[in-house]
Amino acid sequence: MVTEELSARQLRDRIAAGQITSVEAAEAVFKRIEELEPVIGAYISTYHDRALETAADVDRRLIAGEPVGRLAGVPVAVKDNMCTTFGATTCASKILENFHAPYNATVVEKLLAADAVIVGKTNMDEFAMGSSTENSGLKQTVNPWDTTRVPGGSSGGSAAAVAARLCFAALGSDTGGSIRQPAGFCGVVGLKPTYGRVSRFGLVAYGSSLDQIGPVTRTVADSALMMNVIAGHDPADSTSVDEAAAPVCDYLEKLNEPLKKLKIAIVPEFGAGADEQVQKAMTEAIDVYKKLGAQIVEIDMPHLDYAIAAYYIIATAEASSNLARYDGVHYGHRSEKATDYVEVYSKSRAEAFGKEVKRRIMLGTYALSSGYYDAYYLKALKVRNLIRGDFTSAFEKCDCIMMPVSPTVAFKIGEKIDDPLQMYLSDIYTIAANLAGVPGISVPCGFDQNNLPIGLQILAPAFAEDKLLAIARMFEKETDWHTKMPAIIT
Repeated sequence: MVTEELSARQLRDRIAAGQITSVEAAEAVFKRIEELEPVIGAYISTYHDRALETAADVDRRLIAGEPVGRLAGVPVAVKDNMCTTFGATTCASKILENFHAPYNATVVEKLLAADAVIVGKTNMDEFAMGSSTENSGLKQTVNPWDTTRVPGGSSGGSAAAVAARLCFAALGSDTGGSIRQPAGFCGVVGLKPTYGRVSRFGLVAYGSSLDQIGPVTRTVADSALMMNVIAGHDPADSTSVDEAAAPVCDYLEKLNEPLKKLKIAIVPEFGAGADEQVQKAMTEAIDVYKKLGAQIVEIDMPHLDYAIAAYYIIATAEASSNLARYDGVHYGHRSEKATDYVEVYSKSRAEAFGKEVKRRIMLGTYALSSGYYDAYYLKALKVRNLIRGDFTSAFEKCDCIMMPVSPTVAFKIGEKIDDPLQMYLSDIYTIAANLAGVPGISVPCGFDQNNLPIGLQILAPAFAEDKLLAIARMFEKETDWHTKMPAIIT
């Protein structure tokens, strides 16, 4: 029987053992989508017939004793900024509302090769620009724990889909916290791998030096399983790291290896500005590790205070460059009101880009403009190098760094949408990992007085995803926060 309590790994094992068929799993997910999707709004598109065909093929091969992939029969979702040859790839933007990609992203190819059943593509902030998924140009997604609140962003659709059991795992993208923050808000696990560990080929770019694809799952083991599928070198991606330099291991196999003499670092000034309930959950999470024998040390990372300023200059500058291609000529929306070439470009972009995307394009264009490049963009790159140095020094003294995912729990829909600065501050604890390129994970660590999830963020050295997952699993084994489900499911 397909129940809400099953993890992706458990479902895969039961399908392989013949206890559940892949078709039954897919049908159960689509039944739940039919019931809850009108409320949650997690998906931009779903693929019922295609998914059931894939599931039936998995069942046929299992009966015939033919080999199947690592995710055989598991229903998964993909954020709608990853190219697929089936369905549209919209980036939740009107400018790409009818765009159909001619190729699959590498991660999508890997999911298909692993026999995953892709049930749909999830909603997001337009072009991944946002922290609440309120900037989607196509629909609103809500938090399954409280439908008056945001799911986080920009991978809010992926996090909401996993939390509401509308899929068993999902892929998101993380430019400044866009996997970890919505995972924290929705009470699920979200992993941002090291920059270069997972191919970005076929990911529609926001900030090319910051973007990284990663899994959103119900458990740490499920994230390890997904990493076993998507990690690795890709010759089609020049930023993908060669496995000779950074070998990919079996993350599931190393998940439960005991970590002796674990040294955890905390940054006192990071977390002090968080809400009282978030601070309390963090203290209790650290206490769990103390009881397991971990040593807690305080470290100083003096340049983290400049992370938000540096990030929003670098990210918007890269966004300005990346989004220049949407010109109303090659593909995407073209204005019907244009009378000449200049108007084709200006009116097409003005009509189809949302307010936040326009804001970031203008900020980035300004930072790159003549006379301001050195003052803003170049200086931000120098600060980025200082932040990288802070992490390098920190990891010489510890195995990992812990801090909150966000200073608050999920906020009300509309609460911050007209205050960009407050919205940007939602990512204050996650942005530095993207600037430094190190991996980070969010795991559920408690709830506030309103029964809203709180996430614990763990950061590790570059390409140490195996250690990061093992550290997260230590906490998960000692607590039951990951087993909690929103009332809307039952």
